[in-house]
Amino acid sequence: MNNYFSELENKTVVVTGGSRGIGKDIARTFAKLNANVVISGRNRAVLDSALQDLKSYNPRCIAVSGDLSDIVQVRKLIDTAASEFGTVDVLINNAGVNIAKPAMEVTEEDWDTVLDLNLKTAFFASQAAAKYMLEQQSGRIINIASQMAFVGYVKRAAYCSSKGGLVQLTKALAVEWAKQGIRVNAVAPTFIETELTARMFDDKEFKKDVDSRILLDGLSQPEDISGAVLYLASNLANFVTGETIKVDGGWTAI
Repeated sequence: MNNYFSELENKTVVVTGGSRGIGKDIARTFAKLNANVVISGRNRAVLDSALQDLKSYNPRCIAVSGDLSDIVQVRKLIDTAASEFGTVDVLINNAGVNIAKPAMEVTEEDWDTVLDLNLKTAFFASQAAAKYMLEQQSGRIINIASQMAFVGYVKRAAYCSSKGGLVQLTKALAVEWAKQGIRVNAVAPTFIETELTARMFDDKEFKKDVDSRILLDGLSQPEDISGAVLYLASNLANFVTGETIKVDGGWTAI
C-alpha cells in the first residue's frame, strides 16, 4: 500500500490566518504529517496558543504575527518562511473576513476591508511565494474560496465578489505558472462549524435557512476542508490545476 502524503514530510507549508478556525485545523493536519508549518495571525496570544498545538506534532513549526491587509507584512511572512526553512513549497491563502450588511448599507471602507484581505492579500501572498516556487520549478498554492463564489446570498455583496474574484485568480495564476511546475487550486467551503461561527448560528432563522440549502446533514466540520486541502497539496493531485473543489454539502448542486 502507498504511504499516502508521506511526500509532505519536511515540506514548508504557509497557512495565512492559521491561528483560528479552519486555518488552525489545516495547519494541524500538515504538522501531523511532519511538515514545517508557518502560520500567521494578528492576535499574538491566540497565535502563540495555536503554535504550541502545532509544536506538539512538529517542533519546527513557527508563527509570524502581522496584519496581512498590509502587503509589507504579507511579503515578510513569506520571506520569513523561506529564510527559516530554505523554501516555500505550499501556500494556503486562508486569511479572510466578512462584513455582513445589506448592500445599501455597505460603505467604501467595508468594501475595501473585505476585498483587500480576501483577494488582494491572496494575490500578493501568491506572488511572494511564487518567487521561490518559480526558482525551484515546483509548488502548490491553494486558495480558500467559498461556495458564495458561485451563488449569491443576502448581506454578502462584498464577500461574494471577493470570493468570486479569488476563483478567477486561481485560474489565472494556474494558467500563467503551469509550465513552471506551480499548481494553483482552490477549495470552496460552505458554512463551517467552528468557534468563530458559533455566534452567527445563534440566529435561529439564519441557521434554519443555511440548513435548508445543505443537502447533507448538519454543517461541515473543519476537517472536511482540511481533507480537500491536503489532497490538493499532495501527489494525488499532480494533474490538477486551475480547479476549485466545492466542499458545500450539495449547496450549489441544486
